[in-house]
Amino acid sequence: MTTEAPPLPAPTLLIAPPGVYRPQHDTRLLTRALCREGVAPGSQVLDLGTGTGALSVAAARLGARVTAVDISWRAVLAARVNALAARQRIVVRRGDLTDAVPGRLFDLVVSNPPYVPSPTDRLPRRGPARSWDAGRDGRALVDRICDAAPSALRPGGALLLVHSGLCGTDATLERLERAGMKATVADRALIPLGPVLRSRLPWLRHEGLMTDENLEEVVVIRAEHA
Repeated sequence: MTTEAPPLPAPTLLIAPPGVYRPQHDTRLLTRALCREGVAPGSQVLDLGTGTGALSVAAARLGARVTAVDISWRAVLAARVNALAARQRIVVRRGDLTDAVPGRLFDLVVSNPPYVPSPTDRLPRRGPARSWDAGRDGRALVDRICDAAPSALRPGGALLLVHSGLCGTDATLERLERAGMKATVADRALIPLGPVLRSRLPWLRHEGLMTDENLEEVVVIRAEHA
C-alpha cells in the first residue's frame, strides 16, 4: 500500500540579499523531511550552509536548539536577521562546515549545500554562483558533508542532506555507508529546471548528466549514525 507524501510546507518570507541562496523547492523538500523527523524540544541541531536560515528557523520552531553555519558573511547576517524576525533564538557562526563547531556533537545535522554541476572544478569565491556551483560532478560540498557528518553526530543522530539527482544519489548513499552510517532516500521530487540548469543544458547533455530536459530530480538523503 502506498501513501501520498504530505504537502510541502508553505514558503516562509525571508530576507535573501544578493549572493545568498533564496529558499526554493529543495529547501521546502528538506523542511518537510525535518518536520517528519520528530525533533524533540531541546534537541541540538546543526544547519550547515544555512543561507537565509530557513531550515534553522523551521528547526527552532520545533523546539530545537539550533546552531547555523555558513562561510558567507552575507548569509550569516541574513540568517541572524531572519531569526530575529521570526522570533527564534539561533546561534549563527561563520565558518567552513563543521570546522566552525569543533568537538561539538549534535542530534541532527541538516544541509542544503551547493550541488549544481559546473563546467569547471574551480569553486566561486564570491557572487551568486557561490551558493549553487559545486564542481564538475556537483559533489564538492556533498562529499565533504558526508565525510564530516559522523564526527558531528551523537550515536543515533541523523543527517538530512538534499541535493540534485544529477550529483549521483547512489554515490551519496555509498559514501555515507562507507563512513559507517545507514543511509536511505527519505524523500524525492521532480521539479522544473531552474534558470541555471537551463543555461547549462548543452554542457549537461554533452556530459550525459541530463536525461530529461524539463525536469530535475531532487532527493533528500537520511543517514543515521550507529
